[in-house]
Amino acid sequence: MAEDSDLERTEPASQKRLDEARAKGQIPRSPELATFAVLLAGAGLILSLGTGLVQTLREVMTRGLTLERNEAFRTAAMTERLREAGEQALFGFAPYLAVLMLVAILAPMLVSGWVFTFEALAPQFKRLNPAAGLARIFSVRGLIELGKALAKSLVVGGVATLVVMNELDVILGLAAEPSEVAIGHLGRLLAVTFLAVVGGMALVVAVDVPFQIWDHQRQLRMTKEEVRQEYKETEGDPQLKARIRQIQREQARRRMMAEVPKADVVVTNPTHFAVALRYREGSMGAPLVVAKGADQVAERIIEIARANAVPTLRSPPLARALHAHAELGREIPAALYLAVAEVLAYVYQLSRHQLAGGEPPVAPTDIQVPPEFDPAIAADQAAAMVAVEEVR
Repeated sequence: MAEDSDLERTEPASQKRLDEARAKGQIPRSPELATFAVLLAGAGLILSLGTGLVQTLREVMTRGLTLERNEAFRTAAMTERLREAGEQALFGFAPYLAVLMLVAILAPMLVSGWVFTFEALAPQFKRLNPAAGLARIFSVRGLIELGKALAKSLVVGGVATLVVMNELDVILGLAAEPSEVAIGHLGRLLAVTFLAVVGGMALVVAVDVPFQIWDHQRQLRMTKEEVRQEYKETEGDPQLKARIRQIQREQARRRMMAEVPKADVVVTNPTHFAVALRYREGSMGAPLVVAKGADQVAERIIEIARANAVPTLRSPPLARALHAHAELGREIPAALYLAVAEVLAYVYQLSRHQLAGGEPPVAPTDIQVPPEFDPAIAADQAAAMVAVEEVR
């Protein structure tokens, strides 16, 4: 499909895509690096243990081929000799093999780190499709792999040939040397050959490792649409998130409105702001803000308060201060205690009047609020300061 074309995959892989690929075992791999590491370890081991390994082989062959005439005709004896020779060779080569196995396991981690997953072992029946197999063989990647294999063969084979040709006289002279001397020379020749091959492999690895990392990132590149879709899945669809926030606000508003009938008083501006307060002596340290809002929300708070016989008091400075500085569900700021105390005193007087009758209390009309808590005064002061600065 067109959207899957490499030409449209212009965006680098996101961290989420890289993590998902890693979980599936899709990581950059360099077989050449593992080969190089094993050869390098093998060369080092031959340099340090080569004489011992050759001596072990010599002992195995000497012991295996030295036998009495009557033993040669006993099948059980020959089988026992074979078992002993195998055990001796295995124990002699065990340290060498153990180090090579460890290097073969650790070398790939230099590129991609440790990855343990069973997903890579899951059967993929699409790989059984002959057409898909041919497509992989004759693809650009297949040609690149073929070129790598030819280059590796030429480099490694060429280096090994040069070493052998350079040491040809020494190799031919091994047959005329005493066995002890020949063994030492053979170990040196093996070590030199290994080191030369490793040097040739180093050139291959220097090209292959960066290529594998680049190719892995290329295969995981994303289209712009995939980037947008992943962002939606990760961060959430903006429209859906906006709708969720709207629902949450509506639910919070309904819960807030349900608290208005339980309030003791609603302080208004009279319509721009409304703040509902509740106070229970003994169980609360200060009056609590159970609802607040501006404009249409304020009108709705006042409607609910009047419908449930909750007293309302018009005090614009206090309403502005409470709306700006008091948090919903929290106690009012200490600086507003005195002003709110006047309001509650009026409410308690009104309650007693409704129960006992008599002269109704007079609603307070000049409730003092600290200037710094009144947004209107603060705005006027800021405007005055700006005007003074402009005059200067």
